[in-house]
Amino acid sequence: MLLPRQSVPPLALPTLAHGPFDLAREIPDRFTLLCFYRGLHCPICATYLRDLDAKVEEFAQRGVNVLALSSDGEERARQMAEKIGASKLRIGYDLPLTVARDWGLYVSQSRGKTSIGIEEPALFSEPGVFLLRPDRTLFWLSVQSMPFARPNFGELLQALDFVIKNNYPARGEYAGELPGMAR
Repeated sequence: MLLPRQSVPPLALPTLAHGPFDLAREIPDRFTLLCFYRGLHCPICATYLRDLDAKVEEFAQRGVNVLALSSDGEERARQMAEKIGASKLRIGYDLPLTVARDWGLYVSQSRGKTSIGIEEPALFSEPGVFLLRPDRTLFWLSVQSMPFARPNFGELLQALDFVIKNNYPARGEYAGELPGMAR
């Protein structure tokens, strides 16, 4: 399990228009936002990424670098970028599912064509949003086993304003013994 204030796994993959992404070389002013999405087959992902693309500059104003990524190959990633009209969003592709699992993402099997008539890949990761400090330690995360009820990027921007203003620490970091645990 990934814990806040701890280092995250390595992450390196190609992007559509911004060269290779390597988390080890990413140097944001304050944070890196990783938005793992299900893939081209997911209509909810398209709506979600369209919203994120519209807010990339607002994240940048707060010192946050943004990357959306999935296990889709280059062609499906390019189709997604075209579908959402991506103009600012870095989009990574070819995420190995072993790496997705290292990040704590759930993996689903294909159930055929989706409601929009696009075939799901045989296996794909479910969504997750991660906010990382420049030292590649986890600050915040949200992982879903379903495509529904994802974090709202507008609310995340408001939360970042509070975090930055108050130097608010990452929470949820305690991994020690709890009262009532058997010894």
